[in-house]
Amino acid sequence: MSMAENKKAGFKNANDTVLGAMVELGHRASAAAKILALASAEQKNQALAAIADNIRAGSKTILAANKLDVERARQNKMAASFVDRLTLNEDRVEQMAQAVEAIAQLDDPVGALIARWQQPNGLEISRVRVPIGVIGIIYESRPNVTADAGALCLKSGN
Repeated sequence: MSMAENKKAGFKNANDTVLGAMVELGHRASAAAKILALASAEQKNQALAAIADNIRAGSKTILAANKLDVERARQNKMAASFVDRLTLNEDRVEQMAQAVEAIAQLDDPVGALIARWQQPNGLEISRVRVPIGVIGIIYESRPNVTADAGALCLKSGN
């Protein structure tokens, strides 16, 4: 939908549409990527520790929201296996926090030397790991994937 069509449809600005919201998220992610690129391994690990702490501290809120999601899934007659994957309990929330902590313990991949060689003319070439940029993830019914994917993106500077 063009901006003119959006206005005709009654949208006040681009952010009133899904496309506009996605564009805004993209701009925010791009700005955050510039900051994250400068973060040290220690800063990223501290952020991951804070995320794990916040998952634990917010477990009641997380479980209440998940209960609504599970009820909606049942109302929509989703498969029992889907509902099971969607369902959180205290143990699963704790496992989410532990997974974030485990990611914090991994070596920082950013800046890691993958390979180095020298050309016949003496030029030295190195292959080094760098963040690839903004990452989009599509998945269904596993709330832990949100924490896992976010933690992996943060750890890898994405």
